[in-house]
Amino acid sequence: MGTSKKLSYLLRHSDLPDEQGWISVEDLVSRFGYTEQGLKQIVANDAKRRYEFSEDLKRVRALYGHSNQVRIQWEAAEPPAILYHGTAKRFLDFILKDGLKEIDRNYVHLSETIEEAVQVGKRHGEPVVLAIDTKVAIQDGGCFYRVPNGVWLTKSVKVKCMAVIK
Repeated sequence: MGTSKKLSYLLRHSDLPDEQGWISVEDLVSRFGYTEQGLKQIVANDAKRRYEFSEDLKRVRALYGHSNQVRIQWEAAEPPAILYHGTAKRFLDFILKDGLKEIDRNYVHLSETIEEAVQVGKRHGEPVVLAIDTKVAIQDGGCFYRVPNGVWLTKSVKVKCMAVIK
């Protein structure tokens, strides 16, 4: 496993992060063989900007994608009228029956563009894109959070708030 993938696993799926998702740089260096410079390069060069350092550069965390008990406290934000969710065609029947749910992650991930959603969907098979009507979702009690890299998060999306577009 490469150092970037290993870091992703440690931050998103292990029991090492604290409740806000942080792992100390010192711990990653001493226990897992990273260097401070190596961690800085992984964070800086990650195309999806999934990681961040604390202000003092002593801790690092993944912004989203956790399957562990991490619950980063994001501030609710006003989303665009439409957001997009990319998935695989094989999951569509389940989604159209039960809506979008966090399943094995702590949040449902949404994109601002169809293109980004297609890329996400391709990771899981033949891509399908759902358009999410955020106004209807908010009226129904939904809440949205925007992480620093532009990904939108929510706990769930009901079927009545979505439409298959691609």
